[in-house]
Parts: sequence; C-alpha cells; structure tokens
Amino acid sequence: MDTAHPLFGTPTGPDGPGGPPKCSAKGCRDLATWSLLWNNPKLHTPDRRKTWLACDTHRDSLSQFLAVRGFLKETEPFSEPSSE
Repeated sequence: MDTAHPLFGTPTGPDGPGGPPKCSAKGCRDLATWSLLWNNPKLHTPDRRKTWLACDTHRDSLSQFLAVRGFLKETEPFSEPSSE
C-alpha cells in the first residue's frame, strides 16, 4: 500500500476525486507537468518505479527531497495516458 509522506500530498489520478492529475506537493492544486520516478532501494527492486507528480513550481523541491535520500531515478515531462 502506498502512503504519502506527511510533508507532501498524494498524487490525484485521472479517475481520482479531484479530476485531472495534480502536483504531489501538499496543498498544491496545480496540474502536473512533471513525473518524478523513484524507488526506495531498501524496499523496492531496482527496476520498480514509483511516481510523484509535480508542477513547475514544486519540481525542484520534490526532486531534492527524493534525491537527498538517493530515491530519485528520473524526471520526465508528464503526459496523461491516453484513454483509448
């Protein structure tokens, strides 16, 4: 079960109660523009990727939070999955 860090919120998916995917920063309601792909090597296999979403404003702070712990693996532009 995934849980949010107390300093940060939980990303809202396309089917979530908040509508379109939003930034994972606590209290931020901006649309996601970045995907921060990470894993905790003590808990996850090396190929597993978890995702936090970020807006332009919170990309750096969320990335730093993950990077300082050695969790951040990739940052890429966010694009919603097609509903086809």
